[in-house]
Amino acid sequence: MILRFAMRFRTIMVVAVLVAAAVCCSQAASWRALGPDGGDVRSLTYDPRNPDRILLGTSSGKLFVSSDNGASWSRFAHLGDGDDLVLDHVIFDPVHRGTIYVAAWSVESGERGELFRSRDDGRTWETIPAMHGKSIRAFALAAGHPEIMVAGALDGVFRSDDAGQTWRKITPNGHSELKNFESVAIDPADPAVIYAGTWHLPWKTSNGGATWSNIKKGIIDDSDVFSIIIDPQQPAVVYASACSGIYKSENGGELFHKIQGIPFSARRTRVLKQDPNDRNVVYAGTTEGLWKTVDAGKTWKRVSAPNIIVNDVLVDPRRPARVLLATDRSGVLASDNAAQTFLASNRGFAHRQVAALLLDRSDSQTVYAGLLNDKEFGGVFLSHDGGESWQQASDGLAGRDVFALRQADDGSLLAGTNAGIFQWERTTRNWRPANVAVTEKVVVTPARKGMKSSVSKQTLVFDLKARVAALELAPSKWFAATSVGLFSSTDRGQSWHGGPVQGSQNFVSVAVRGNMVAAATARSVVVSLDHGSHWYTAKVPGYVTQIRGITLDGDAHLWLASREGAFRSDDGGDTWEHVMAGLPPKDVHAMIYDAEGSRLLATATGRSFESRDGGRTWHGFGEPGYFLRALAMGWGRVLGATDFDGVIAPQESIGAVRESGAGGSSE
Repeated sequence: MILRFAMRFRTIMVVAVLVAAAVCCSQAASWRALGPDGGDVRSLTYDPRNPDRILLGTSSGKLFVSSDNGASWSRFAHLGDGDDLVLDHVIFDPVHRGTIYVAAWSVESGERGELFRSRDDGRTWETIPAMHGKSIRAFALAAGHPEIMVAGALDGVFRSDDAGQTWRKITPNGHSELKNFESVAIDPADPAVIYAGTWHLPWKTSNGGATWSNIKKGIIDDSDVFSIIIDPQQPAVVYASACSGIYKSENGGELFHKIQGIPFSARRTRVLKQDPNDRNVVYAGTTEGLWKTVDAGKTWKRVSAPNIIVNDVLVDPRRPARVLLATDRSGVLASDNAAQTFLASNRGFAHRQVAALLLDRSDSQTVYAGLLNDKEFGGVFLSHDGGESWQQASDGLAGRDVFALRQADDGSLLAGTNAGIFQWERTTRNWRPANVAVTEKVVVTPARKGMKSSVSKQTLVFDLKARVAALELAPSKWFAATSVGLFSSTDRGQSWHGGPVQGSQNFVSVAVRGNMVAAATARSVVVSLDHGSHWYTAKVPGYVTQIRGITLDGDAHLWLASREGAFRSDDGGDTWEHVMAGLPPKDVHAMIYDAEGSRLLATATGRSFESRDGGRTWHGFGEPGYFLRALAMGWGRVLGATDFDGVIAPQESIGAVRESGAGGSSE
């Protein structure tokens, strides 16, 4: 998806970038990524000195590298101090060996962005101060003059003539149209000629920015210009892609003609890329697949599946039949026959958001992962070799997000999704809805002449298609925390009963231990001491603004994971203690209790923590170099669920890990 139109909302607050930290694989040596492979890719670029070496940019500030022409990948660097930077433009300096530039913009704020530079081939990185805080959506180096570079940002176009040491704004301040730049291109024959596309229309300067002209003739008004390319052999030939289609000019932008042949639904064209060896071949990466012309735009043919969203295209300059695609959700797709067919090429690359993680209670090598935001490419993934390889197991989920995975004592597997509960059928390898819900409604019949009013209960049966944030499968009763209330089942998911509890409705977590049940919304906690028959409202501290999870330990103490930190109650929720003693004072994301190990595990500020004394003291373990959102345990293993890097695991046994003998989960 194009992030300008589908901004992702995140809960992680990020401070301003001071320096760029290169977080390479060696710094995350205690943990390693397991997958599932694939996910979102924003950009691809090859090293002009060695095209087998390719850098891959993501939407979370991370770079990956391939040394084998995209066959496999490894983590290369993490730019910035958060995970909100989109790396749309990665460029090797073709003259100065070891110099790499990366332009970034933030999905969180139009006032965040950076231009990063490495002078030692990516081992260390620096920010260029003059461009600090600019949301850089476009970036280009002049052909033959790499010391000349142009950046397009939300607040204008900027130019450097000294390899980025100094910059000057070349668009006028306060101009009503010369803003919100999305694309730039420098004429290969004359670096004073610059094309720039905005969220409205394209512009051109022929004198290095002294004056600008709107080159909209032939282009539908109000067109976001995503990509501009210039034919290096005939610079008067210019292609521009916009939300209204693809346009071509043969006179330097004085007049554009709309290219026909691409259907309207596929016209949101994120990127154009010309074959470096054949000027008649142009690729168009759209929201409905990759399109290709072999006659300079006269005719077009879709050469990929229509459900592929293409963000970037890379053509091998030595062997143009080798084409790589950067896609949303599908990762990298590779072709060796000039885009006739594509195969996934994601070994070592995982950029997926894992919300639920489960180790099978009867098979030590079977792991389940529930994914968010990947639609038909996500759902549930299954591994039978401990996470070394994965296969999608999402039939029946219809592209739903998976927030919870739980396994009952008989092996039954349930998934809580953004639209209901589903149960896994092992024989058919299909998920079927388990959403029959029953609730009671009090009906008051008004008094009529000669009759009294009456009160009765009406039973309502409906499909539970709400967001299911958490599941707990106790032996005699199953519980589901949903956005429309708390539900329970005594017939193993065939039917669910429930609704709002004590006035609370949008539940995010539920925990069960013996007869005690606790459930939480973002601001409240309800507790039952008789397995859900009766409830009362706990007294949560008023300054707790966002509860993320609730846990019951072996002594039936209540634990809250919240934005304001970890809290423990020893009296069923009447009073609470803000627990630190080694835990960060805020941003605790999840807590789980390991009964076999008699310990508590927590993730906070993206790190993992353990307590073996009932939560009185905590210590961090296994510094991962990844942002952890939750942990799962079982069979002597601990696995981590991350916000953007899939499932991770310790490289080798960690002393804090003890065999539990049963599957675990991330909630």
